[in-house]
Amino acid sequence: MTAALALGLVAAPASAAAAEPEAAQSQAAPIAWGKCAEDVLALIPVAERPKVSCANHPVPLDHSRANGAKIDIALMKRPAPDQSKKIGSLFINPGGPGGAGLRYAGFGANFFTPEVMERFDLIGFDPRGVGRSTPLRCFKTSEEADAVFNRMYDVPVSKQEIDSHMTATKDYTRACAQNAGPLLKHMATEDVARDLDLFRAGVGDKELTYVGFSYGTLLGATYANLFPQRSRAIVIDGNVDPKLRTHNGTQYDRERAQGFEIALDGFLKRCDAVGPKCALSGGARKKFDALREAVKVKPVTLPNGTVVKYGDLIGRVAGNLYQPATFTALAAWLQSIHAVLNPGVMVAQDAPELAPAHNGRLDFLPLEDGPYLADDSYYGVNCTDKPFVRAPQLFPFVAKRWERESPTFGRSQAASDLLTCASWPVPFPDRYSGPWNRKTKNPVVVVGNYYDPATQYEFARRMARQLGNARLISVDAFGHCILGKAAGADAAVTRYLVDLKAPDNGQVFHPNVQPFA
Repeated sequence: MTAALALGLVAAPASAAAAEPEAAQSQAAPIAWGKCAEDVLALIPVAERPKVSCANHPVPLDHSRANGAKIDIALMKRPAPDQSKKIGSLFINPGGPGGAGLRYAGFGANFFTPEVMERFDLIGFDPRGVGRSTPLRCFKTSEEADAVFNRMYDVPVSKQEIDSHMTATKDYTRACAQNAGPLLKHMATEDVARDLDLFRAGVGDKELTYVGFSYGTLLGATYANLFPQRSRAIVIDGNVDPKLRTHNGTQYDRERAQGFEIALDGFLKRCDAVGPKCALSGGARKKFDALREAVKVKPVTLPNGTVVKYGDLIGRVAGNLYQPATFTALAAWLQSIHAVLNPGVMVAQDAPELAPAHNGRLDFLPLEDGPYLADDSYYGVNCTDKPFVRAPQLFPFVAKRWERESPTFGRSQAASDLLTCASWPVPFPDRYSGPWNRKTKNPVVVVGNYYDPATQYEFARRMARQLGNARLISVDAFGHCILGKAAGADAAVTRYLVDLKAPDNGQVFHPNVQPFA
């Protein structure tokens, strides 16, 4: 196996035939809405609870066998207040993959203007394999899961850590083969897009109105290319590069690590620019690089007794780059580490611990013995959609190479999909990998942040170029995804969703609040 193969310089497998994308669909059953369960209602704001309804809607396990086995998809609807003025339904996907989107129907005010909320029923759903839908589970008990997950490392560095992580990863994929069942072979984004088309028909809409975030942008792009004539208005925020993601997973993840580095560099430069508002200012880049390398060699104990390991450092920085509102606290925390490593330096005020955002790693380790209640949809989707060389033994070489290119995030990115998907038990999955240029009658609106860590801005530019009919609007902002946080972009999206007036291509907006404000 050559180094070129290890770095992903391979031809992708042939795309699965998309089974006549515009073929007449089978009769879709209406969605039967009813009362939401109390534990579901507990997920959304109190004021929204009396408004919403829920459903468990059956869809085919295998869309090529419409009359075969079924799985259930959990949905939530928040209706438009005046149904006589309703345009239709607006479906939402929060990303992941593996993001539970059911509750997003109750949080529309976080992303949409009041006008959008008034004109659409908002519908969130847990995609197949996720949450309260029929789940994809690789373990029967949490004890079995712990026996595997406790041997994994977010950022394996030493030989012992690498060996343990690689062995545990093989045990994980072996458990998936043994326990996940037939759903394992039907986790592609194409499957979810076909589910979504059944939902559209099930609510009585002739065309789809959809907003997708992060991985949800791939779902939106897939739907637009499978069903271009049934696409009314599609907005995708925090975009993937669909062609690269579905043709060369290794290179995609390599560039994803580079995107995190771009965002980190922007954070450190902004820190120095704002001066005392940022605790790490005054050579922030130099300080950060030094503390990163020091923690890599030896954990640091903060004055409050918290032990910061290398994986903790990388995970928190990555997670906080998703959320500009946390930048002040992140800088203070980093300065605390710097002060421990450099006695005599002013100690920053202790920063609160903030849970990192989901960053492409397993973030749901079971805590107690008993039934395994997590799901394994993240890898179920990614290992289906993204082709990788099936040679897990190449991981140490690739991790070292990526770390040279992306010193903060290269190794952690290599330790995720590239390693796990190399031994995934579905070696030749049925999936959609293009074409991406089919023309929708209305442009797809592509939204991208300049300093998006998880889906770098260049991905948004590529998405817009690859789609057959698209408009790109940009926001000079940090953070992963932007709708609800930039008034200009929100206004443009509102006019598009409500009036089908697509924004002019190439507009640049600004966030409502700047970091360190």
